[in-house]
Amino acid sequence: MSQQKVESPLFQQGLKDGLPICLGYISVAFTFGMMATEGGLAPWSSLLISMTNLTSAGQFAGTALILSGGTLLEIAVTTFVINIRYMLMSLSLSQKLDPDMKMAERLILSFGVTDEVFAVAIRQRKELTARYLAGLILTPYAGWALGTVLGATATGVLPLSVRSALGIAIYGMFIAIIIPPSREAKPVAVTVVLAAALSCLFYYIPGLNQISSGWVIIICAVIAAGIMALRFPVDEETPPEEKEAA
Repeated sequence: MSQQKVESPLFQQGLKDGLPICLGYISVAFTFGMMATEGGLAPWSSLLISMTNLTSAGQFAGTALILSGGTLLEIAVTTFVINIRYMLMSLSLSQKLDPDMKMAERLILSFGVTDEVFAVAIRQRKELTARYLAGLILTPYAGWALGTVLGATATGVLPLSVRSALGIAIYGMFIAIIIPPSREAKPVAVTVVLAAALSCLFYYIPGLNQISSGWVIIICAVIAAGIMALRFPVDEETPPEEKEAA
């Protein structure tokens, strides 16, 4: 019974943990709303895209194809490749979910798994309940929708330099997410550096730089995580506090 009572504030904790993501999403979605509206889409269309996608790179790429007259197949394949990394994230999160979570809840909550939501959720030491994940997803979702509306309605008001600068916000958000765990655990820091190094190889080496960004993210994540899993295997019998201290 005591555990049942503890679940009540978990939704509020999820809202609190998702607030920084929400603030970061507003600025990024602001840029998306401007881009979509400037390309000829109605503000309500931009909002509908954001509310039914909740992605960044995939959404920008898909909308760019729409504006350029791309085919439905091209749009579907492109967004699938870019967003396929969420399958890996969802599989990883499934190992931390509350066993009592219903299938319907899992399906609904899987819609809100993004890079930032995954990064925050995977760091939680306790099992992830439906209430916590609902709160963690709700605030970023609202921020993404709000940013899109603001950007779509502000087209033509702000100068181009300001609009371009807003796109940098998401990188600052990524840095804010990875720095704390990297400082606490050496394996995390090494994994981040290794993934960044692999990403640079795919960017600069001829031939490799022809691979789509979606596949690059997946390849770098799998290689970096695989190497570090072999180098620093996790002993499930060791308490989390002792793992980080090691």
